[in-house]
Amino acid sequence: MPQQLLPFLLVVAVLTVTPGPDWAIVLRNGVRGGSSAAWWTGLGCCAGIALHATAAVLGLSAVLAASTTAYTVLKVAGALYLVYLGARALWLSRRAPAPVSAMPETAPVGRIQAFRHGVLNNLLNPKIALLFLTLLPQFVAANEPRVQTSAVLALTFLATAVAWWRAFSLLVGVLGRGLARDRVRVALDRLTGCVLVGLGVRVALERA
Repeated sequence: MPQQLLPFLLVVAVLTVTPGPDWAIVLRNGVRGGSSAAWWTGLGCCAGIALHATAAVLGLSAVLAASTTAYTVLKVAGALYLVYLGARALWLSRRAPAPVSAMPETAPVGRIQAFRHGVLNNLLNPKIALLFLTLLPQFVAANEPRVQTSAVLALTFLATAVAWWRAFSLLVGVLGRGLARDRVRVALDRLTGCVLVGLGVRVALERA
């Protein structure tokens, strides 16, 4: 077990619950598809985290960090994807809202689509790759094997993310009736749409 596992877990917990692009897209899909859509979007985010973590452990993220071109391409792609999702949410909010009696299962966001949203949203965020690249080494003691310890820390990060998105999706389920109300759903669609567009613009303007 890593010597600095506890402080690492505390840092990861704060990073996981801090609102960001993943949080916005999970909330958006949860509003439109209920607990199931939120959960599958969260699982997609976790799949992206797993790939980023694997790349960091294997040292592939160092290539991204060293290549300005690769970083810029990934950053622009991620920014455009966030703006697209936000603009789509704003466009859908202009339509006549569905009846309150409509159940989450009939909502337009299905499991596969929700999972894909989560994966792409996470993979196209170069900050996640750099986060693993810079965060993991700080919690590996000098007398510990680098690869094995980094792998354990990465798994800890992933497990924390899974637990958080499961709890978040259950909360969406509890609040499902309120979120399904016409005015609430439209307001949240517009809010998350504006947040996603804003995050996309911020990502595009950020420097490496």
